[in-house]
Amino acid sequence: MTEVRGEAERLHLDAKPAALEMQVQRTAVVVVDMQNDFCTPGGSVETAGFDLSLVRSIIPAIADVLSCARSIGLQVIYLQHGYRPDLSDLGPPESRNAIAHLAAGVGTPFAAPDGSMGRIGVHDTWNTQIIDELAPQPGDVVIRKNRFSGFHDTPLESTLSSSGIETLVVTGCTTSICVEALVRDAMYRDYRPIVLSDCTAEPQGQANHDASLAIIESTLGWVSESRHLHAAAEALRPGPETGSPT
Repeated sequence: MTEVRGEAERLHLDAKPAALEMQVQRTAVVVVDMQNDFCTPGGSVETAGFDLSLVRSIIPAIADVLSCARSIGLQVIYLQHGYRPDLSDLGPPESRNAIAHLAAGVGTPFAAPDGSMGRIGVHDTWNTQIIDELAPQPGDVVIRKNRFSGFHDTPLESTLSSSGIETLVVTGCTTSICVEALVRDAMYRDYRPIVLSDCTAEPQGQANHDASLAIIESTLGWVSESRHLHAAAEALRPGPETGSPT
């Protein structure tokens, strides 16, 4: 059960380049694109020849972070990348977004592992469904997007503004593309983005992951780890009551 938290309660998070103090009611955990196409064996990324092991390895850590976040009253927001069935939101044929995604097979019929007939990168199919291990819970927010950044042509900013959110704790994939795009746009809008390094991953290789974390730490935001969030949350929890002396 989610505990009700007071407006003044604060998390003290160890991070780089400097520790942060975050107000509980003004902080959200964002899960970027943890969906079947990108994360599940038999999905389109694996069938295209990419190694899913790095992305699969972060699922337990994200699950633990989400449990922790819900227990102390942090908002949880999922970003879900995909397109309309007619691909009308893909962009003009000569746009880089359209070229890149069509090359990746977006819109192609796909025999999904669950027996359904999906389509690569199309909403309301198995392909874009958030993975079962991280399924949204009541009270979570799911926002669909059609570009790498979750701020482009989505209600993300209005959702954050209406809730008074100032700080984003970012998890998901892929570090060098959609995660970094989100962080850049968050920084431009004066949010405070914090990437949890053990809750983000990159199927194109560890070097891309490390390079993105380096630029985020130096210029765009902050980098921390899930253990530091757990420690910060634990510090909020009341200790055992002590009895009155007799």
